[in-house]
Amino acid sequence: MTMFNEREDAFERQFAHDEALRFKATARRNKLLGLWAAERMGRTGDEAQAYAGSVVQADFQEPGDGDVLRKVFRDLEDAGKPVDEADLKAKLGQLMARAIEEIKAGQ
Repeated sequence: MTMFNEREDAFERQFAHDEALRFKATARRNKLLGLWAAERMGRTGDEAQAYAGSVVQADFQEPGDGDVLRKVFRDLEDAGKPVDEADLKAKLGQLMARAIEEIKAGQ
């Protein structure tokens, strides 16, 4: 194998690794957002976990974060616990940072 091929393989492995970590971090972030929203709606235990799972699943509807944000925004509004869209986006950012730290820490 040539040095060029070895470098190419290394870049491909790194890209695959980075994508896997990004997927894990996004899924964890969405779960954390779901748990946060569930708490605001007064859901606890299994009900909160189930809601968090539904938020994770919502992310598979379309690329980007719009599907998750719409779901949580609408659900909070329907529960009489509305949140400002900018605040919800800020929370998403905070939770992504937390999810990344948790993954780095091996949690």
